[in-house]
Amino acid sequence: MNNTAILLIDHQVGLQALVKDFDTVGFQNNVLALASIAKELNLPVVITASVPEGPNGPLMPEVLEMFPDVAVVSRHGEVNAWDNPEFRAAVKKTGRKQLIMAGIVTDVCVSFPALSAIEEGYQVFAAVDASGTFNEVVRYAAWDRMSQSGVQLMNWFSILCELTRDWRIHGPVMTDIILKHLPEYKNTMITFNQTQSTK
Repeated sequence: MNNTAILLIDHQVGLQALVKDFDTVGFQNNVLALASIAKELNLPVVITASVPEGPNGPLMPEVLEMFPDVAVVSRHGEVNAWDNPEFRAAVKKTGRKQLIMAGIVTDVCVSFPALSAIEEGYQVFAAVDASGTFNEVVRYAAWDRMSQSGVQLMNWFSILCELTRDWRIHGPVMTDIILKHLPEYKNTMITFNQTQSTK
């Protein structure tokens, strides 16, 4: 955890319309779950947007509200965020070598900087359920390309569990995030608590 940073790339309102491999509500939940992990575990966060004043639209307001002190790197031409000097400088400033990336769209906004960061010696993890694209065919092609280059594919729940590692230490944080973003597990916990209270 002490060597990890989270990069949120182009989670913009206009670009969300391109995400067809997840339903809208589920996708937004996954993005906010990943953002919550960064916030609750005090991980460095780098946020970037591609021409936010254009058709891509502004960043998801919920993400901005979670990180009011994080300066958003606005790009005005670079398709690959890694080609933006300000973005690379922000990543370097974190001092972290393990980068968790998520964004819209998976095959460009996540894949391109992930591959570039791998080339520069970073260990990269793609948060696959907080990244979306046009359809499942495109998604699997992007996942295949990234994984063959050394990018590790994970979902937000496995990221949370790997970073925290121990319920005895991080139980309250884990529980809070899970209750907010994983309804199925929330139901399990409610049932368990009710069972315990009747004993």
